[in-house]
Amino acid sequence: MTEIKLGQIYAVLAFLFWGAIAPIYFKEVSSVEPLEVLIHRIIWSFFILIPLIFITKQVDIYKTLIKDFTKLKYLALSTFFISLNWLVFIWAVTNDKIMETALGYYINPLVSIFLGYLFFQERMTKNQYIAIFIAFIAVFYQVLSLGSLPLVSLTLAFSFAFYGMIRKKINVGSIVGLFVETLIMIPFALIGIYYLYTTNSISFLNSSTYINIMLSLGGIITITPLLLFNGAATRLKLTTLGFLQYLGPTCAFLLAIFIYNEEFNFDKMITFILIWIALAIFSLDSIKKYRKQKKLKKDN
Repeated sequence: MTEIKLGQIYAVLAFLFWGAIAPIYFKEVSSVEPLEVLIHRIIWSFFILIPLIFITKQVDIYKTLIKDFTKLKYLALSTFFISLNWLVFIWAVTNDKIMETALGYYINPLVSIFLGYLFFQERMTKNQYIAIFIAFIAVFYQVLSLGSLPLVSLTLAFSFAFYGMIRKKINVGSIVGLFVETLIMIPFALIGIYYLYTTNSISFLNSSTYINIMLSLGGIITITPLLLFNGAATRLKLTTLGFLQYLGPTCAFLLAIFIYNEEFNFDKMITFILIWIALAIFSLDSIKKYRKQKKLKKDN
């Protein structure tokens, strides 16, 4: 098997995990408060990442990182955005809003481009302007038709885009970076456990064996797709990875309609169609840009 083929398999598995397995998992623990589910996700991820740091021989990288105060400040900020993203996603799945999570992750790449333009002075093409404008129309249409902003979708899109932007700026390895982020979250998670325990509202060990086991799998649900994505990212071109990322929200979208019977009315259909048109324009523009760069490299 070639490295590219292996990369494609890793990418498909990663996005299937994020788009299908993760929503099903959080649906299974929907009887537990989203805050407690988030706490388990943090704590179990932390314990999985400790041996991973040693297995992947990144202890020295970690030691160097914790001495870099500038990077730690940025990681504290990225921790806020990823924890917000996790909490909103868990809440949305628990409250039958998987379709809104799908919309959020469809919008995400367009938000990332816009943030790159705002904060890194990255040039935008005419087609990218058009794609972002159509996405804006989609959100505006939903405001008019439903009378409210798609807050879940926008929060997920912007929080993940800001998270990605910060991580790109400091260029820290995903495993070491996530370990430091969970390390930052641990004190807050422990405070949360103490609060749940003192108010007799903790579910872990007070629920069925099934729920207890599922909660303890929170770390695996978090770390597994990340490792698969890393394996894909080192083997595939960014354009290929960019196309495959739409597999995640597509799975979530289909799951919402056909498995969990979430409402998909005419107004929602119009919103999604506009977003799909925006993504089609964005994707075709990315292909065109990639081919142009490839031709320039050949000519040189």
